[in-house]
Amino acid sequence: MIQLETVRELLRYDDWANGRVLQSAASLSDEQMDQSFEMGCGSLRWTLMHILCAEQVWVQRWQGHTETPWPDERERAAVAAMGERFREAPSVRDAFLRNLQDDGLTREIVYRDSFGGIFSAALGDMMLQLCNHSTHHRAQAVNMIRRVGAAAPELDYMYWRLLRTGGV
Repeated sequence: MIQLETVRELLRYDDWANGRVLQSAASLSDEQMDQSFEMGCGSLRWTLMHILCAEQVWVQRWQGHTETPWPDERERAAVAAMGERFREAPSVRDAFLRNLQDDGLTREIVYRDSFGGIFSAALGDMMLQLCNHSTHHRAQAVNMIRRVGAAAPELDYMYWRLLRTGGV
C-alpha cells in the first residue's frame, strides 16, 4: 500500500531535484537551452517546460479535474521565469496534500490524458506517476546539460537524504 508520508518525501525530493537542474541551467545561453536533441522533448528548455507542465496537470487531476488541457510547453520561458513557476507550483500541491489521509490514496480518479483517452487510476498511483515522470525527464535534462558542456548536478536520492541528515 502506498503511504502518504512516502509520497510527501518523494515530492520534497522532486522539488529539490528540479531546483538543482534549474540551477545548472541558469548560466546557459539561449542557444544552449534551445540546442536540438533527439531525446526528451527536443531541447533542454522544452524538457524543463514539460516537467513543469506535467507537474501542474497531474495536481489538477489529483484534485478531480477530468479535463486537464496541456499547457503550452513550447513557450520560450527564461530559466529564471521557469524557476519562479517551479517554486510556486508546490503551494497548490501542498494545500491539496494537507487535507489528505492515507486512505484517500486508494480513491479512483477519472481523467483525460494528453492524447484524449479517458482513464481511471488510484490517487496514490497518480502521485507516484508525477514523481517518476519528473525523474525520467530530469535524467534527460541532465544529459542535455552535459552535452552542452556545462556541469551537471548530482541528483541521486540518497545524496539528497545524506545532505538533509548531515552525512555529506
